[in-house]
Amino acid sequence: MNGIPENFADRYDTDGFVYPIDVINRTLADELLHDYEAAELELADDPEKLALLHAYPDRLLPSFDALVRNPIIIEAVSKVLGPDLHVWSASTFDKAPNTDKIVTWHQDLTYWGLDDAEEITAWVALSPATVESGCMYFVPGSHKKQAVPHRDTFAENNLLSRGQEIAVDVAEDEGVAVVLQPGQASLHHGHLFHSSGPNQTNRRRIAPAIRYIKTSMKQQSGDRSLVAHVSGTDEYNHFTVAGMPNGRLHDDDFELCRQDTMIKRRVLYEGAEGQAGTRY
Repeated sequence: MNGIPENFADRYDTDGFVYPIDVINRTLADELLHDYEAAELELADDPEKLALLHAYPDRLLPSFDALVRNPIIIEAVSKVLGPDLHVWSASTFDKAPNTDKIVTWHQDLTYWGLDDAEEITAWVALSPATVESGCMYFVPGSHKKQAVPHRDTFAENNLLSRGQEIAVDVAEDEGVAVVLQPGQASLHHGHLFHSSGPNQTNRRRIAPAIRYIKTSMKQQSGDRSLVAHVSGTDEYNHFTVAGMPNGRLHDDDFELCRQDTMIKRRVLYEGAEGQAGTRY
């Protein structure tokens, strides 16, 4: 197992990311993917619930709730953000086999409406993330630029909510291919420049992107969006804290997610001319 590097915090501060970190074994990664795909089949005739599963797997599947509370991830994130943590979101990024779907160069925090940058995204591979399958690329040190301008494209082949892309020059030749095997994770800063290409393989490329934030953060709009409290204490009460799922695909959990969707959609698409995106 590739444990958390002793110099994790220093590497993260310098590069804005660290990978690979072994967080679960291959058997558990396969079990998670099987549970997720079984849920997709169960919800195939209900497009609304299926979309909620893609956006909130950790609120609807106990197996994914356990993943966001993984002690290895929590320990790594705590080295940078401290012990008091929420999960703001854990939606899946999925590229079907032989697809042209991409993710353009962007920064995660651009449209989330949070009041600070105390956030880390843990991207946990459930299938191989290789150059051929469309793994992520990170530009080392780009997080130090903080927030840069973006433009919306709403491009059909873009997996991002608004098809957003960085509107300044990106040193693409400096990009590092973040190759991960199932069960491995990368952790990156919310201001890091990153992108990913198409999946040219015959296998699905899928991972939950788990967004950890300090409990001191809040939505700039004053909305109390849905979070999972996963570590330490919450002295601020800025969010609606969900308990562990009531069961697998439980109706009460779907309703919580349905209510949060209205907040997330308003936050993510604020200032856009339309809401053509499909995420939330």
